Amino acid sequence: MREYKILYSLIKVVTFIFLLHCVKCEDPYRFYNWKVTYGVIYPLGVKQQGILINGQFPGPQINCVTNDNLIISVHNKLNEPFLISWNGLQQRRNSWQDGVQGTNCPIPPGKIFTYMLQAKDQIGSYFYFPSLRMDKAAGGFGSITIASRPHIPVPFPPPAGDFSILAGDWFKRSHNQLKYVLDSGHDLSFPDGLLINGRGSNAFTFTVQPGKTYRFRISNVGLTTSINFRIQGHVMKLVEVEGSHTLQNTYSSLDVHLGQSYSVLVTANQSPKDYYIVVSTRFTSRVLTATSVLHYSNSLGKVSGHPPGGPTTKIAPSLYQARTIRWNLTASGPRPNPQGSYHYGMIKPARTIILANTATYINGKRRYAVNGVSFVQPDTPLKLADYFNIGGLFSVGSIPDKPNYGNGYLQTSVMHADFRSFAEIVFQNWEDTVQSWHIDGYSFFVVGMDGGQWTTASRSRYNLRDTVARCTTQVYPKSWTSIYIALDNVGMWNIRSENWARQYLGQQFYLRVYSPAHSWRDEYPIPKNALLCGRAKGHHTRPL
Repeated sequence: MREYKILYSLIKVVTFIFLLHCVKCEDPYRFYNWKVTYGVIYPLGVKQQGILINGQFPGPQINCVTNDNLIISVHNKLNEPFLISWNGLQQRRNSWQDGVQGTNCPIPPGKIFTYMLQAKDQIGSYFYFPSLRMDKAAGGFGSITIASRPHIPVPFPPPAGDFSILAGDWFKRSHNQLKYVLDSGHDLSFPDGLLINGRGSNAFTFTVQPGKTYRFRISNVGLTTSINFRIQGHVMKLVEVEGSHTLQNTYSSLDVHLGQSYSVLVTANQSPKDYYIVVSTRFTSRVLTATSVLHYSNSLGKVSGHPPGGPTTKIAPSLYQARTIRWNLTASGPRPNPQGSYHYGMIKPARTIILANTATYINGKRRYAVNGVSFVQPDTPLKLADYFNIGGLFSVGSIPDKPNYGNGYLQTSVMHADFRSFAEIVFQNWEDTVQSWHIDGYSFFVVGMDGGQWTTASRSRYNLRDTVARCTTQVYPKSWTSIYIALDNVGMWNIRSENWARQYLGQQFYLRVYSPAHSWRDEYPIPKNALLCGRAKGHHTRPL
């Protein structure tokens, strides 16, 4: 009996130490309480109704560290449903939190929904945005920065400051007016201007100390247009692209396509005065420009004259620049091992998917399609329909994995993919405009891009050693871009155009990455607070 008591006491001590250890080792939690409202904004000097988060336009910045848990309670004070998505956050095993209409029910007016996210095994620069309708045209977006854990080295010294720049095109028409234009079967007109952090030209000043180096995180949060970013008299050293540390090449200007994010280092090593920070439209016959100011703390003069010009319509320099963006093979990523230790080029893809974008008319109205299929939103999120086995909403395989070159048609399109398979995806663009493609839930390797028709012979030009891994890629006019992707994240994932008018009018679909095991090891269970709408009403989530 005495030995039993000693053993029992020992077990209690060991259990206590184990629990204490678990509590200390649990990834940190960060809590956010957001109130989403309409408010008056003047981004281009004209009074507009904007979407504000906690009274801010753009919304609050999220600053976190790899593996942090983000608990974000969103209070919808609008008079219409609302939904936020997290551009670039991979939602590992957790597509329930992706925040697009195919995975989540919108937050009803006057209601609260709490997102439970984790920056799992990620670093880098991203942004969030409202994903319903054309809400993105009214604001509601903000930046996300994920820092490396303290014990994992970063391949550059800590900068003296860290600035986020959310730039993109803007329309003076309201988001509802833009939606009406699209619903009427027409294209959007040319944007009215460009914004930098929600304001027009010279509305922001970034103050720097002479001789010190600063990090600028640039995201294109616009609706329709690629942009070029530059800082008068300064070169930019590229260090990170959507979670990947890059070779530290220097650029005088940088093309940032829709939905993309870059980090550059800029050293304040010029004469002490003020300099233009410039954003201008790319590949447009009419060039829009917006500026901010880089202000030296010991400045002897304000900006004057015209902002420095940048590239305009030429494709070749942009394509060349894109090919120079490479992975830093010796730098650690979110884990303490070199990025280049994942030899993506030595894996043979099990499947090739070719996706061709097209502009078409269906029933007399403008639509956009992928492989001839123009996506139609169902009344119930696809993820919920899949989970509750609700029939009649979609069928897997309702979009072909090769172009059909026939007439476009309407369909709630879902493509099947096997969990843990390795795929090659080719984006083929035969139109005269630059396309921008994003895949939720993943980071992929951009192995090649070139003009003309992709063929199997194009693989001879692939970069199979040190191409960058990212979540959004451009496809130049009458060109192709090819990616490799490891399908290691179970879920229902949105593949879409980042041109928001094209996305709204059907240039998107869902990739169902499926595991027959139905194990919590592969995918988290449905959240107990998941909103249920459409045909999912009356079902139940889970008690725990």
